[in-house]
Amino acid sequence: MTGNAKKAANLSVRADLLEEARAYKINLSQTLEAALQVELKKRHEDEWREQNKEAIAAYGRHIERHGVFSDNYRTFMRED
Repeated sequence: MTGNAKKAANLSVRADLLEEARAYKINLSQTLEAALQVELKKRHEDEWREQNKEAIAAYGRHIERHGVFSDNYRTFMRED
């Protein structure tokens, strides 16, 4: 299925929200799609973090022990 293909979906929405959305002429399909994109992006990011948490923790430990590459080159925030 392509990214632009549309498929009908039956949804239940609180009556008061639906009435107000219609009063403001809000495009329900467009609004739902935008909200789903935001939620799916968040879920994908959470899933990625979970899948990579061991590597992230290992990198953090490495930085704590050895610092970062640029530590020897930066000229700001030095405690000399």
